[in-house]
Amino acid sequence: MAPRRWFPDALTGDRVVLRPHAAENIRAFQRWYSDPEVVRLTRYQDGPMRRDEIDRFFAARALGADSLAMAIHVGETGRLIGTCALSQLDSDNGSALFHITIGEKDAWGQGFGTEATRLMVDHAFRALNLHRVALTVFAFNDRAIRSYRSVGFVVEGRAREAIWREGRWWDEISMSLLDSEWAGLNGQPVPTGAAIRGDAQLPPIRMGRRRGVMANILGRRA
Repeated sequence: MAPRRWFPDALTGDRVVLRPHAAENIRAFQRWYSDPEVVRLTRYQDGPMRRDEIDRFFAARALGADSLAMAIHVGETGRLIGTCALSQLDSDNGSALFHITIGEKDAWGQGFGTEATRLMVDHAFRALNLHRVALTVFAFNDRAIRSYRSVGFVVEGRAREAIWREGRWWDEISMSLLDSEWAGLNGQPVPTGAAIRGDAQLPPIRMGRRRGVMANILGRRA
């Protein structure tokens, strides 16, 4: 059996294909994260990101080694429509945080994000042998919450009135999904709770805290 890999060459679904980001994808990031409608759903600050902020964000999040980031492409056309990532990869406790942005607004509401989420969650549990995937979402993002629920995420708590938008306070909702729940939803054998740190096929992780982020020491793909 081939060794498991943190950074797959591709994750292929019925309608989307996830691939590692290429340097030229920065142009899409610059457009997405300067759009007020996109950043309203993804950014804690109330306003678009500056060009230099986007460039740093792309270098760290999309091309850096601190997260497993994948570009979301429409399978039929190859069009780049968004990005998703697993961050704070914690091998000792088998957990990670999930993030996703569909940056092309004409692709909203068509199920592309839901399928990309399923692909990433399946990779987290079946290839990386993680135990828990968590995320946070703003309470006004009804479309995203419905998508996460359809994948299997459940609400586990909320930070009350944590976000100020459009002249009022909103909650930030915490959701999570466990490997046993994912297995049950997909007719797979339920995990027995084997220790993640004992899996020799997984690469070493340095649990270094930097502004709250658990940074792994893997290099990106060659």
